Amino acid sequence: MTVPSIPGSPGLTPANTIYAAVFLVIVLVAVLGFAVVIRKFLRTQPAQENRNWSDPGPDMENPSAFMTASMQGVIEKLRAQEKELARLHLLAQERAQESERITEEVTRNMPTGLLLVNATGAISSTNPAAEHALGIHPLRYRSYREILGAESDLARMLTACLLEGQTFQRGEIEHTTPLGEVRRLGVTISPTYRAARNLTRNSGEHLSTAVDMKVSGALCLMSDLTELTALQNQMRLKENLAALGEMSAGIAHEFKNSLATISGYAQMIRGESEPAEIRESADKILDQTRALAHVVTEFLRFAKPLEISYETVSMQALVERVAEELHETLPECEVTSEGAFEELPGDEALIRQALLNLTRNGAEAARGAGIAARVTMSGTIEDLGGRKWQRVCVSDNGLGIPQEELPKIFLPFYTTKSEGTGLGLAVVQKVALQHGGSIEARNRADGGAEFLLWLPLRQEPAPSAFPSRAVRI
Repeated sequence: MTVPSIPGSPGLTPANTIYAAVFLVIVLVAVLGFAVVIRKFLRTQPAQENRNWSDPGPDMENPSAFMTASMQGVIEKLRAQEKELARLHLLAQERAQESERITEEVTRNMPTGLLLVNATGAISSTNPAAEHALGIHPLRYRSYREILGAESDLARMLTACLLEGQTFQRGEIEHTTPLGEVRRLGVTISPTYRAARNLTRNSGEHLSTAVDMKVSGALCLMSDLTELTALQNQMRLKENLAALGEMSAGIAHEFKNSLATISGYAQMIRGESEPAEIRESADKILDQTRALAHVVTEFLRFAKPLEISYETVSMQALVERVAEELHETLPECEVTSEGAFEELPGDEALIRQALLNLTRNGAEAARGAGIAARVTMSGTIEDLGGRKWQRVCVSDNGLGIPQEELPKIFLPFYTTKSEGTGLGLAVVQKVALQHGGSIEARNRADGGAEFLLWLPLRQEPAPSAFPSRAVRI
């Protein structure tokens, strides 16, 4: 039996039409059932509790309205998350800025000097302690070779760190500031690194990435050890002087007894002998024994411990008295005093002896050079290390002190004079140390030498630091 075709629809039979209608009904029923299930599921979600119930809800019976409302909820959640991310980003920025501020505050106020040098040799970061230690302002964005000098010890260490990655732990160097002041610096230098990726080709002609650590700069920490080094040298000198005194006091006494015996016999020979030759020889023996006795007396004065009898010393009156005594001894020498002098605790006899040794040394230096001797004692009051000091500068118009002799002039028995004992300046140094002060020598810019005697204006059991200045040539 042949099924007739539907007119106007070629090839579409009535059976096919029935099948298609049934299929569409099934699909619609499935969609509606799925929508009902989705609606019931959404009604049970806790998100409905956060919905503003004052707003009209979406029409659950309308699928388009339901989808629009769902999309609107998703958009609102994304906006809320965006606001939260913006808040967290702002909070992170504030924390980073606060951390940077604290780091800068710590770096600026730390007592240790800091230099950060990049790979090109420019100083990218520093702090006031480094500028004070080096005596250079400013340091940032300048080449370390330019401001330190390519041949300086610190510049060589930084160069070795940048080029070879060397590390220097607790090294000590000498640095000369632009004003000519020599400072002792303790430095620690270490390299900083950055990761560099390099493409390499292996045996299988495959490219691989290798990470190399390259030096990107140098970090230098420095401390000014000038005052500490001066204090250590002074304490070491005190210990050496004490040991020298204990060792040599007995020898000097025995030597002095022998000289007395020789002198006695020489006097007997001179008194009993008639010939002129014997008498002349006896006179020479006496002259030599007197010279040796003077040396031994000076040495005993230097070697034996000083017993300081503290009293109030008027430095103004003492300086004037020393000037008068020197003028009486050397009338041809012009002696002047100027400046500020105050009262201080000390042993007047010992301080007087120290000033006499200094003024006489300056007058003899000028007279030995064939110059009309002129000695000046000038006083100033200095505030150093939280203490006040009386500084007495004794200057002369001689030829000055050769540079190679400056480190030795305070050593016992070191002298450049034919008749000197080499103990005068050593005694001055011992007197200064016993009073808690110091003595230093330097050459004047306009010729001659000057000695700076530092004495504290107040007695303290343990001075925190001695005044120290660089030797200027």
